[in-house]
Amino acid sequence: MLKEWVKEERPSDDEISARLEKARAELAVRQMAIKEKNLPVLVIMDGWGAAGKGSVLGRIIKNLDPRFFKCETLTQETIEEARRPFLYRYFVRIPKAGQISFFDGSWMDEVTGRYLHGKINEKEYKQHLTSIKRFERQLNDNGYLVVKFFFHINEKIQKKRLKELEADEYTKWRVASKDKWQNKHYDKCFKVYDEYIEATNQFVAPWYFIDSTNKKWSELQMTEILISSIDTALKNAEAKQNAPMLQNTFPMKSIPKLSEISLDKSITDEEYKKELDKLQKRLSELHNELYHKKIPVIIAYEGWDAAGKGGNIKRIAAALDPRGYEVHPIASPEPAEKARHYLWRFWNRLPKDGHIAIFDRTWYGRVMVERLEGFCSENDWQRAYNEINEFEKELADWNAVIIKFWVQIDKDTQLARFTDRQNTPEKQWKITDEDWRNREKWDLYEGAIDEMLQKTNTTFAPWHVLESNDKKYARIKALKIVIKSIEKKLAES
Repeated sequence: MLKEWVKEERPSDDEISARLEKARAELAVRQMAIKEKNLPVLVIMDGWGAAGKGSVLGRIIKNLDPRFFKCETLTQETIEEARRPFLYRYFVRIPKAGQISFFDGSWMDEVTGRYLHGKINEKEYKQHLTSIKRFERQLNDNGYLVVKFFFHINEKIQKKRLKELEADEYTKWRVASKDKWQNKHYDKCFKVYDEYIEATNQFVAPWYFIDSTNKKWSELQMTEILISSIDTALKNAEAKQNAPMLQNTFPMKSIPKLSEISLDKSITDEEYKKELDKLQKRLSELHNELYHKKIPVIIAYEGWDAAGKGGNIKRIAAALDPRGYEVHPIASPEPAEKARHYLWRFWNRLPKDGHIAIFDRTWYGRVMVERLEGFCSENDWQRAYNEINEFEKELADWNAVIIKFWVQIDKDTQLARFTDRQNTPEKQWKITDEDWRNREKWDLYEGAIDEMLQKTNTTFAPWHVLESNDKKYARIKALKIVIKSIEKKLAES
């Protein structure tokens, strides 16, 4: 794409100045429209070193209200970020509804840089491209406007600018070693950038080239494209266009419906104590190995109210080094979480490599409670099956152990436990009116759960059903599954 690009003829200086004055005012008006319509906007600024991205950004934001935009300079990842999955540091920085985020540098710079310097091979590079396209599409599907700019200059102009910057003691700090390397290997970089742009130029997130030979001309191009893109996004939002459903392409495993699962499994107290001690000791040993091999673990719990998730989690956590795990109880999203992509709050809670994150309730709320209580549209929850599979595939590609539990009980057992909680003072905090309301929708929830299990039981992140009419049996089964999953990953590493 880059090599076929034909630059627009640059207008006269007078015309540029006149158009800029108008465009700056119009962009300020669009910013208020974004705020009013709760449209989140992500502006990506990539391109050649010394192409003027920073100066153009500085000019553009002068005319905007600083309360409603944020600038992110995304250069070298930090040590902490390097211990998280690919895209983590970008996903956690996405804007909330009604605001603009400007990214000076992005996943393009990171991925092409790693590929050019041989830090990732071609297979890994293509895997990252797939992840990037999914990420950008998901943002668009969830109401984000993504505008991507590539600031272009030729080799000769880049070399001249780098020399000028280095010659001035006040600007020489702006010349990074990677900029010099880029200019020295301009043709090689050009080829990779061209292929990257071609591969990631999607209808939902197209690339725009900026002729960066003149600062005011660069600013005008970017500002007018932003205005046009925002206008289109606002019209689409008003039309309430639904994102298209994508066919699932991930391999699935068969799983029985909840009604087909026998719940008569049990364990004696003597067997329970013996097994619990043995399994917790083994899990403790494995936790040390996980840390040393830098393997992350995500354990996700879903299940009926009063099914015993808390007690199950407690027996697993008791075997772990408290410095190396965290339990995340997931409740209704906070305002800052509601204002972003629904997976944002889970990306923020992912563990570092070598650590364990345990989720008490998860991202599957999208296709259960949010679906049945009307907290999202039908298009939203129908689309979420594929989005969740994509999210978990990112975790699997990060080499994470992913263990998903559905804690299953029957309706009579739930009633008995609800009644016990209600009649026992020290347990009454565990029972709410919402629990009773949800119970009335048991059949609806069971249908939604069956669909969830069928559509998200992937080979890389399968579900495990814990028969929990006998809580002790379920705890032992969970420990065995966690241990087996970790041992398998360690053997592969």
